[in-house]
Amino acid sequence: MKTEQTGPCRRIDDAVGAGHLRDAVSQHAALLDVTLPLLAHSWQRDRLVLGAEGRFAVPAAGRPAGAVELALFAAERCGLVVQARGRMALSYDARELPLARAAFLACAAQGGWPIAGDERSLALLTLAERIAASEIPVLLEGPTGTGKEVLARFVHRCSRRAAGPFVAVNCAAMPEAMLEGLLFGHRKGAFTGAGEAREGLFRAADGGTLLLDEIGELPLGLQAKLLRALQEGEVLPLGDTTPVKVDVRVVACTNRTLAAEVEAGRFREDLLYRLNVFPLEIAALRERGGDIAPLAFGMLLRHACRAGMPGWIGAEALRLLESHTWPGNVRELENVIRRAILLAGDADAIAPEHIVFDRPVRGLPNASGEGRGVTLPVSILSGDAKLSQVAFASEAEAILAALERHGGRRAATARSLGISERTLRYRLASMRESGLIAAGART
Repeated sequence: MKTEQTGPCRRIDDAVGAGHLRDAVSQHAALLDVTLPLLAHSWQRDRLVLGAEGRFAVPAAGRPAGAVELALFAAERCGLVVQARGRMALSYDARELPLARAAFLACAAQGGWPIAGDERSLALLTLAERIAASEIPVLLEGPTGTGKEVLARFVHRCSRRAAGPFVAVNCAAMPEAMLEGLLFGHRKGAFTGAGEAREGLFRAADGGTLLLDEIGELPLGLQAKLLRALQEGEVLPLGDTTPVKVDVRVVACTNRTLAAEVEAGRFREDLLYRLNVFPLEIAALRERGGDIAPLAFGMLLRHACRAGMPGWIGAEALRLLESHTWPGNVRELENVIRRAILLAGDADAIAPEHIVFDRPVRGLPNASGEGRGVTLPVSILSGDAKLSQVAFASEAEAILAALERHGGRRAATARSLGISERTLRYRLASMRESGLIAAGART
C-alpha cells in the first residue's frame, strides 16, 4: 500500500518499493535520507529490502529476485554482520553517519554488483547502464586493478543478454596458436594435440557476452580474425572451411592506450574503431576518493563479518585509507583490508595501527653503485621489514636478474624460474604497481 508521507520517509518508501516497515525505518531517516538517493538505479533499488531492529515485512509481491535484505540497528557499538546469504545487519552510531553511509552502500551492492559512492563512479555506472541496453561493443579502459571486469559483468547483467552466458578470457594468458583455438574453436586434428573438436569461447558465449581482457595484448593476426567476427557475426574454427554464425556481444578491457598502440603499429586501427563506439574509462582509485570507504566495507563483508563476528572500520582508519595514493588501485585496497582483518584479530574495529601499506620506495644500487631498476622499501634497507616485504623484494630482484640473463626474453626467463609466462606477466605487473620496478626499467 502506498503512503502519502512526505520528506525522508516518503523517499524511503519510494526506494524500497512499498510502504511496509515505514514506522520501523523512520527512526533511521537521518541515514536513509542522504543515502538512498544514491541508489537511483533500478538494479539497486529493486533488490533492496530494508528491515529494522531485526524485523522484516514480506512484500505483497514476495522477495524480489536476488534480494538483499538489510536490517538496521541504532547502537553505540557499530558493526556489520552477514547473517545468511543475501541478509545482513548494520548497527551504527547516528553520530558517525558517514561511516554508516559507506557501510550501507557496500551492503546494497552485495551479489556481485559494483560498489560506488563517488560522483564520478556513479555517473559512469549511469552511462554504462544506458550503453548496456544497446548491442554495441564496449571498450573499458583504465589502469590495472581498477575493477574493469566488475564493470563488464555489470554491463552484461543490465543488458537483454543477462540470461545468457558471460564468458571471460585473458588475451595475455596464452600463446597465439592456443588463443586462436580457444576463441574460435577447432576441428579434431586441426593441429598437433587436437584430439577432439572444441566449439571455442565465441560459440560458448552465444546469446551472451564475451569479455576479452587485456585486448591490447592480442596478436595482430588474431586482431584481423576478431574484426571479422565483430563485423560479420561469424567465426571460422581452425581446420574448418565453413563459418559458424554467432550472436555475441564483445566487451573488451585494456590498461593500455589503444590509440597509442595503433600509432606504434601494435594494434589495428580498424579494430579500434569497431570497439571504440562508446568507450568507458575507469579512473584510478586515487581519483575517486568517494569510493574508498564503501569499497573497504565491501571487502570487509567479503572477508569477515560472518555470523557472530561483526566487523567495522573506524573513522581514523578510514581517513588513513583515504589519504593513500593507491598505486595498486582496488586490488591493493583489498590486500590492505585483508591484512588489517588479520592484524585486528578480536578488536571491535579496524584501527589505524592495523593498516599496513606497501612502503615508499627508493633505488637500491648494485655493487658497482649503479641502479639496477629494482627499488626496495626504505624499511627493508634499514632492516625494519616484515617477512612478506623481504620476500616480495627478493622475488623482484630474482625475476629482473633472470630477465637480464636471458636478454629480456620472457619465455626463457619463465622456464628458468620454473613458472609460466602468464605468472611472469602478473608478477611484473605487480612489481610495477608496487614501485619495485623503476619506470624506465627494461622488462
